[in-house]
Amino acid sequence: MKARRTRDQQRMDQGLITNPKDLERMQHELVSLERRIGSLEDDELEVMARLEDAQRDLDDLERQLAEADTALAELAAARDEKTADIDARLLDVEAQRGPSVEGLPTDLLALYDKLRASKGGIGAAELRARECGGCRLGLDAAEISRIRSAPADDVIRCEECSRILVRTPESGL
Repeated sequence: MKARRTRDQQRMDQGLITNPKDLERMQHELVSLERRIGSLEDDELEVMARLEDAQRDLDDLERQLAEADTALAELAAARDEKTADIDARLLDVEAQRGPSVEGLPTDLLALYDKLRASKGGIGAAELRARECGGCRLGLDAAEISRIRSAPADDVIRCEECSRILVRTPESGL
């Protein structure tokens, strides 16, 4: 289009176009084309500005992503370290448990392990001040009376959470 404009402009400048209507039409066309070129150049500048803004936003987001990835890696490393520490302590506690469970009836130990698995790791709870240490609910007078009259070697369980209740001097019996 630019080549045609240049050719028509050269023909007009050389005086080769003699018809005034053709000359006027060509001048209007040139003005229209120059306006269109200006409009397209403005559009191009606007698109370039938006592209620069988008590139700046992309760079910022990439920086934030890199920071988040670094923080995530640090958190994962800290988690893994703490998990390894917990696992080591768990192995130590399990090793200490061995002598503690010697001599316990196998059916009681099986019940405890089953409750521990289903109750979030707590299979037995202390009965303290007439309250179950597992579910933290108080026991009514009838339940306390039943527990008080039960032999010391009976396995007593909480009616609410089913955990094994361990009677101590602080039980309130």
